[in-house]
Amino acid sequence: MATVDPPLTYGSVHPTMMQIPMMLLAMLAMSATVSGRFVVERNSLVVTSPRFLRGKHDTAVANFGIPQYGGRMAGSIIYPKQNGNGCKDFDTSFRGKAGAFPTFLLLDRGECLFTQKVWNAQKAGASAVLIVDDTMEPLITMDLPQDESGASSYMENITVPSALIDKKFGTQLKDAFKSGEMVNVNLDWRESVPHPDDRVEYELWTNSNDECGPKCDMLMDFLMYFKGSAQILEKGGYTQFRPHYITWYCPQAFLMSSQCKSQCINQGRYCAPDPEQDFSIGYEGKDVVIENLRQICVFKVSNESNRPWVWWDYVTDFHIRCSMKDKKYGKECADSVIKSLGIDAQKINICMGDPNADVKNPILEQEQDSQIGEGPRGDVTILPTLIVNNRQYRGKLDKVAVLKAICSGFEETTEPAVCLSSDIQTNECLVDNGGCWQDKASNITACKDTFRGRVCECPMVQGVKFMGDGYSHCKASGLGKCRINNGGCWNEHRNDQSFSACQEIGDNKCICPQGFKGDGVNHCEDINECTEKTACQCSECSCTNTWGSYDCTCNGDDILYIRDNDTCINKKLSEVKNTWTVVWVIFLCLSIASIGVYVVYKHRLRSYMDSEVRAIMAQYMPLENQGDVPNHVHQDLT
Repeated sequence: MATVDPPLTYGSVHPTMMQIPMMLLAMLAMSATVSGRFVVERNSLVVTSPRFLRGKHDTAVANFGIPQYGGRMAGSIIYPKQNGNGCKDFDTSFRGKAGAFPTFLLLDRGECLFTQKVWNAQKAGASAVLIVDDTMEPLITMDLPQDESGASSYMENITVPSALIDKKFGTQLKDAFKSGEMVNVNLDWRESVPHPDDRVEYELWTNSNDECGPKCDMLMDFLMYFKGSAQILEKGGYTQFRPHYITWYCPQAFLMSSQCKSQCINQGRYCAPDPEQDFSIGYEGKDVVIENLRQICVFKVSNESNRPWVWWDYVTDFHIRCSMKDKKYGKECADSVIKSLGIDAQKINICMGDPNADVKNPILEQEQDSQIGEGPRGDVTILPTLIVNNRQYRGKLDKVAVLKAICSGFEETTEPAVCLSSDIQTNECLVDNGGCWQDKASNITACKDTFRGRVCECPMVQGVKFMGDGYSHCKASGLGKCRINNGGCWNEHRNDQSFSACQEIGDNKCICPQGFKGDGVNHCEDINECTEKTACQCSECSCTNTWGSYDCTCNGDDILYIRDNDTCINKKLSEVKNTWTVVWVIFLCLSIASIGVYVVYKHRLRSYMDSEVRAIMAQYMPLENQGDVPNHVHQDLT
């Protein structure tokens, strides 16, 4: 059976089994029978100089500090001559000077906590910390220490990102720095979270226990500060959130022990550690399991009523009103919170079931199954754990840091407004329009601000799509394009007249209208039809140029100008011609009518003669089966 090292918290010191409480030891014995798969979340480190080290390398992101999800950092490596492991305060400052690269401090693993090294580096002004592993092994995740008594005073204040690098690569970086080379690197978190579409799925593995020290305090603070952003994202349909809770089962050999009875429900199937790590005082582990189950059911019932965001209200209100410190942690206080939020208490009770029954609880069974990772996610072994688009988040549970991680999971240009606030990113379009095309006159730009940076993409305005590369040019295309800045073509208004070179149909070319000449884009100038002799050229004509056209008159009062034929004709002659035209039209109509009458008469006469002949023949030469034939002999001819 393959085994994977759990995330370590010490530079080189491993906790002994004697430090683990009895119940946790039993749980570890249980977990040894199950195949685990802890996934180390990584980001890319790219060496840009010196040339012989250029390339991309993996780093294991620490589970503290604030990694820049969706972004990247450039810096210069410094390996200190003294205090190379960073376990003591530094005497020198590593703060970057104006115009210089930020400092990435390179430290050796060993002798003290990872958090202690990073905290000392941060105090000295380092912008990021890279810790070199001291053994040749697969990368591990640097986590917060289990024994937090010495670290609680500073670990909440660690904000710089840090990562572990392997021994071979770290040695190469140190050797290059010692030889006088400038070692420049980029830390890149832009692809740390997949971003396939316009909705982010994320889950938080949490705990209702508020007596587990600084870690629990950090978790509760995060829930309260992040609630507003989480509810905005959920109500807008931008995210799909689900809370989870870790439980363990008690090994068969310990089912009848006092530890299992005090820490488990449903006959040892679902357990949680004692909150105070002391079985003789305070609340018991089973109290935590029951409240965890209640919080899962609050989410389930709220989600079924299309209000999944109510879970955030419940857990934050419960923490404020029902804390262990105030001795109010339990069902009575929880029911009052449920009632105040308008949640159906009966449905909650049905969902929770009977914690004393010797049966499986389907809700908690599903939670235990969900702890096993699928795909790239890995098993959930650390509390709290945030998973965004099936990737485990590493770093401090800080509102801005987590929001960055979630926002980095959106497909580019689909991020909601909360991701584009100045708190978590800089709008690159505000500086020189991001280097993108823009039409200042119409206030149209191809620059789109996204969480990962600006994108130059020709826009759609009032239903009209602009086409182009987005950087140097964009041009309106299709029907309606002339409504938007005249389609980028020339246009001018003068003397209550407007002319435009924009063509609504056809290609996107700008063509000067009739009566003008030019490129159609920047200018169209009036054609002087009179001087260029393109119109009004008859001998009797007098030409006057106008803007976009011309006026042509004929000399004499009785002469008219015919524009289509570019000629002049006499008014009287025109009237005579018109009179004869009317006469000929009348004559033609009468002729057609006479011919019509004659044709009808001939047709009727012939029909009459045919019927008379047939009647006479029928009298003298009767035919068999011949019916009666009408006799028109005695009928008058009409």
